[in-house]
Amino acid sequence: MSESNIVDSSGWLEYLADGKSAPFFAPAIEDTAHLLVPVITVYEVFKKVLRERGENEALQVASMMQSGQVIDLDSALALDAARYALPLADSLIYATTLRHGATLWTQDEHFKDLPGVKYLAKKSAVTR
Repeated sequence: MSESNIVDSSGWLEYLADGKSAPFFAPAIEDTAHLLVPVITVYEVFKKVLRERGENEALQVASMMQSGQVIDLDSALALDAARYALPLADSLIYATTLRHGATLWTQDEHFKDLPGVKYLAKKSAVTR
């Protein structure tokens, strides 16, 4: 991969859980030289892992996420994000993607038709 990549929180969580869609996110996450990590993504992933698996694992995950370039939130980015009809965190993630000319990797449906997005529909469990 040669361009910058951003993985949204659901992608990180899928990758970390080795879920069915983990192979989709692996190339972006493992190419740390081109990985940008919005600080809001660090927050969301850390919070969920902390709640579900405890402090030690959450700290390990946060450290792993910081192997990419963490992108801090500033007032200009906040103003850009406010222009998108997306939830707060997703608006910040998408605004970061556009600011850096990156590709956003996601399985969140509300991103699927936006420019600069690589979208994979969530794989649901098969019911009988």
